[in-house]
Amino acid sequence: MTGKKKISIVTPCYNEEENIKDVYEAVKTIRDQFPHYAWEHLFIDNASKDGTVAKLKELAAIDKDVKIIVNLKNFGHIRSHVHGYLSATGDAVIAFFCDLQDPPEMITKFIHKWEEGYDVVVGVKSSSDENFLMFTLRKIFYMIMYKISETDSIKNFTGFALYDKSFFDIYRTLKEPYPYFRGIVAEFGQNRFEIPYVQRTRKKGKSKNNFYTLYDSAMLGFVQQSKIPLRLASFIGFGSAVLSFLFAIGYLVYKLLFWDSVLVGMAPLGIGLFFFGAVQLFFIGIIGEYVGTILTEIKNRPLVIEKERINFEGNDSIK
Repeated sequence: MTGKKKISIVTPCYNEEENIKDVYEAVKTIRDQFPHYAWEHLFIDNASKDGTVAKLKELAAIDKDVKIIVNLKNFGHIRSHVHGYLSATGDAVIAFFCDLQDPPEMITKFIHKWEEGYDVVVGVKSSSDENFLMFTLRKIFYMIMYKISETDSIKNFTGFALYDKSFFDIYRTLKEPYPYFRGIVAEFGQNRFEIPYVQRTRKKGKSKNNFYTLYDSAMLGFVQQSKIPLRLASFIGFGSAVLSFLFAIGYLVYKLLFWDSVLVGMAPLGIGLFFFGAVQLFFIGIIGEYVGTILTEIKNRPLVIEKERINFEGNDSIK
């Protein structure tokens, strides 16, 4: 083992007992194709409530290359994923998710491109077998992010990729307590190669993503990658003020010219109040997202608190 480069596969999981063995076996098949590398398969469990941890421990007992981190509580998919990547010890780190929607054979392509000298090799969804509406909404989100982002952006990128350890050396200097990881990859993973692939449907279990987690990821991307939403509030506010002033002047002139035939009415006033009230609440929410991000940065809490580590050298107990 001495002198071999190491490749780390990092698999975040939460309530994925149905998929654990399939993921392990898929990765084991890839590992056997590259015996000239040392390997570790690191599972980071986000405090699963089913039998996920028990199944992971069964695998770790028979394969010492399987390492496990169990979080003290559920810290959310954003923070848990990144903590797993930072805990890996390989010369290259590959993110491979537990739903098996990303084809395992892509890992082989990632490694070959890494061997050619690329520091970051990312999988980009060219199409997907998932629900057409969800794929379309995701595609629209990536397109908007690409347009408004003040830094580089990768369309249809979910995080499925290989990262050279040099990328994480850069990442550690950023000290991001709640990172928009895909944006950081796009901004700092400059020596990058993109490989298109078709994303599959989930075969077992149900997705743990819901409206809130998807919204959280989307807003985190908007806030951390662009100041356009804030500036848009200023532009719309200024434009609305100008239009209101012009409308008031025009209405006053019209009323003076046709005093007896023009009625003031309550409908225009009510519609105007509701419209501007809605605009104000919307942008108060936008400002709140930025303030919340600033608060998270100020707190500077750790990504996760670990409960247990297994198969890490000299560190298999509660942390």
